[in-house]
Amino acid sequence: MILLTPSSGFLKQAQRLFLSETATGLQIKEFARKNAANALSISNLLMGMASILSSLNGHHYAACWLVLIGYLLDLADGAVARRLDACSALGAKLDDFGDFTTFGIATSLLLRTPDLMDNILCMCYVMSVFVRLVFYSTGIPFMYRGLPCIYSSAILACLSLLTGGNMAVLRLTAVAMILFMVSQTFYPHDRVLESQAWKKAIYAGGIVMVFCSSFPSACVYYLLWSVSYILFPTALWSCKV
Repeated sequence: MILLTPSSGFLKQAQRLFLSETATGLQIKEFARKNAANALSISNLLMGMASILSSLNGHHYAACWLVLIGYLLDLADGAVARRLDACSALGAKLDDFGDFTTFGIATSLLLRTPDLMDNILCMCYVMSVFVRLVFYSTGIPFMYRGLPCIYSSAILACLSLLTGGNMAVLRLTAVAMILFMVSQTFYPHDRVLESQAWKKAIYAGGIVMVFCSSFPSACVYYLLWSVSYILFPTALWSCKV
């Protein structure tokens, strides 16, 4: 809704920048600084939309791969916003829209079959992501309540690829991920790109794996990364560690 409002600060900035003949290099740099993180969030949203279309057209491999690219984009957008001092209400909304699209709707479609119970499971998964994003704000710095949905999505996407879409495995995993997401368990804020060098190296490895590696090794990499966050959240992944 905010993107369509004429009074939106983003639209005003864009109009001043692109409709003015006297726009300076400094103004362009300032616009880029304020919207770099928003561009990453929109890219995540686009990955989710592309994954949805891939699933609906039977391109299962591409649908899973696009979810993993969204995983990387989501970890980056917040870090870029804080680094550039460009946090905003618009950015927070775009981040939530992107997360819900990629890690809610797109991921749920990986579970879709003609079976009624599988479709109900898809809806339950989407609703658990919705609940996690909307109602589970802790108010505690550096902490989440409930498993962040990017990790449950990465696990489902990787298992879907590794097992060839084995629905028995995916059903059990989806139920477990739903319970993790709606649980009252606290998880640390995973500021991977704002923490120790080894975490940044893992992120860089994720980029290499998703774009330059064969899918089995990439899936194992992301699966271990995500499962380690569930098993050792504070010991390994707290931004204070």
